[in-house]
Order: sequence, then structure tokens, then C-alpha cells
Amino acid sequence: MYRIVFTILFSLTFLTLRAQRISVEEYIVQFKDIAISEMKRTGVPASITLAQGILETENGNSELVKKSNNHFGIKCKSTWTGESVTHDDDANGECFRAYTNANESYRDHSDFLKANKRYSALFNLDPVDYAGWAKGLKKAGYATNPKYPDLLIKYIEQYDLQQYTLLAINRLPESDMAKTEENKTVVPVEVAVENTIKENDITITANDPDKIISINKTNCIFAKKGTSLLVIANKHKISLSKLMEFNDMAEEGLLAKDQLIYLEKKAKSGEQEYYILLQGETLYDAAQKNAVQLKYLLEYNNIKAGSTLNPKTKLFLQPGFQGAVKNADGRKNKVHLVGAKEGLYSIAKTYHVTVQQLKEWNKLDSDNLKIGQEIIVSK
Repeated sequence: MYRIVFTILFSLTFLTLRAQRISVEEYIVQFKDIAISEMKRTGVPASITLAQGILETENGNSELVKKSNNHFGIKCKSTWTGESVTHDDDANGECFRAYTNANESYRDHSDFLKANKRYSALFNLDPVDYAGWAKGLKKAGYATNPKYPDLLIKYIEQYDLQQYTLLAINRLPESDMAKTEENKTVVPVEVAVENTIKENDITITANDPDKIISINKTNCIFAKKGTSLLVIANKHKISLSKLMEFNDMAEEGLLAKDQLIYLEKKAKSGEQEYYILLQGETLYDAAQKNAVQLKYLLEYNNIKAGSTLNPKTKLFLQPGFQGAVKNADGRKNKVHLVGAKEGLYSIAKTYHVTVQQLKEWNKLDSDNLKIGQEIIVSK
């Protein structure tokens, strides 16, 4: 009788433990959103993050993850000051980082890769190149298992983890998340920047992201969609907050489209007097193409941020410029529209002329100006 009872209890315990195990599919559903969020924040491909999590935690069932929430097998090292646990790995009783929850582990994993110089080359790869990332992690010393990259690639392809990378960089509609990616061909994007580059016939291509060019005397690069802002900042030794400030950006993460990224503060005014908005362009696009700070573009055109403009709208790139008037011999003079609290001195300073010149050109008897008054500011 004792044996029968023992056998029944053992069987029930075994079945309960089996029922508590997490499947690979369940692990993916539970943590895919964190992986996508981290990719947008740092550029670590979501497919790689999920594959590593599956492998390192036995899809959420390992002893280490259960007692530490450590999803990536990151050891303490000398720099770690947080909580820790001991666990037998390459040696007995090794120190592993411990976290309050999975979100902390995923975030620390991204930061660990970003902050470590030996992984820096990975962030120059296309984020959809999961094979390159997998092999690069092994080469950089992330794992000792010689089959580590093959295992990551196997999980990514078997469970279609690539779809989460594509979703993070907006290459896959959310409604198509469950579909297998059929076409992985990336067509090189070539963008001609019109009216902003003074060198003759310069065309910027997305295949040459390292080339620094100058627009309106401001250094910039052309970055591809999906490129991490943090990668650009680190590569050019600029803080992420400064890079975002230079480019009038409020959110960090990955670029949603191919675009110019400035490596220094843009100018307050453009080299040209105005810019004609093209089909599909926004105020932000115009500011980027002409290397003008967005707040000044809004100010010069008396437009609120977020305004939607029609194609062919004329946007003034210089302060107060409203057009031109012809003088006696038929030549054109630049005109400034006087704004609130503006005087002859401030206008003269803006256009690098003297107050006396402004008085002569406009036949003014006094320094008094009215808001909205047109002032000729060129000879």
C-alpha cells in the first residue's frame, strides 16, 4: 500500500512540475514586447535578444532565471554593484547578477552590450543581419560554447523571431507579425538633397553612412532607417542628449526613415532665403534638409509646431524675410518684416549692416519702427 501511495504522489508531483514548465512559444509571447522596446531604445536586434533569452534560460525554466531573473547569464564582474546570486556554470559558485524583474534584466543586457567596447562593431551591422550578430557575439567572447551562434540562428529561424526585429524598425505591419518574411532583399536607398549642398551635384547615398558632409556649414551624415541614435552618438563621440538636441528630436531609439543627422548644432537661418516644400515633406524635413533649427523655422513663418502644410508652400529660412522690392535701376532688395520688440539696431546686427545704412535705404528720419513695417535690408 505504501508503494502505491508513493507512486501516485510521485506521479502527481512530476506532472505538476511538467505543467509549470514554459514552452518556447510562451516565452516569446511573454517577452517579445520588452525585446522590441529595447531594440528601439538601444539598437540591439529583438530577434537576437529573444534567441539569447531562450537559450540562456532554457526558455524561462532554468534554475538561474528562477532565482535571479537573469535572462542572459550575465556574470557580476568587477563593475556590478547590484544584487547577486551564486550559480554553478563554468566553475562552481560563480557570481551572477540578480534583478527584481525581467524588464531590469533585458535593459541591463542591452546596456551591457552598448557599454562594452568589444561589442561595438556589432552596432555597425544592419539590425536585420541576425547571422552577423550571432557570430559577432561569439567572436567578441559573449559565450564559450562554439555552437552558440548556430543555436541563436536556429531559434531565430525556427520561431521566426526576425519578425520582431522588423516590427521594431517598422518594416513589418503589426497585422502581419505572424507571417514569415518572404523577401529579405534590401534595396539601396539613394536620396538627392536638393538646394542645400553647395558642392556641385553631390548625391548622398544610404550606402555611405560614414561620409561626413556639410550643409549650411553644419556637419552631418546620412543615416539609414533602423539606425540607432545611440550608435551614431557613440561613433562620433557625442552624447545622445546632444545628438537629439542637434536634430530637434524628442524620442531616442531607432530612426523611422532615412534622413540627415547633424553632428553639431544647426544654424539659426538658412543659406537661401526660402525653401519650397515638396510632396510628403513636413516642417521637420525642411528644417533638416536646410540645416536650420526647427524653432527658428517656425518663428520665421509664424507657424505652430505640428502644423500640416501643403506641398509647394514657401517657407522662409531667414528672419523677417518676406520677399523683395525693386529699386530704381530694377535690381532687387531684400526686405525684412519688423517683428515685436525689434529695432533698427537688432535688425542691422542680424543682416550685418549698419543702422545708418538702414536709414538711408529706407529714407527714415527716426529710429522708430512699427510692427509689420517692411524694411529694406540690402543695398
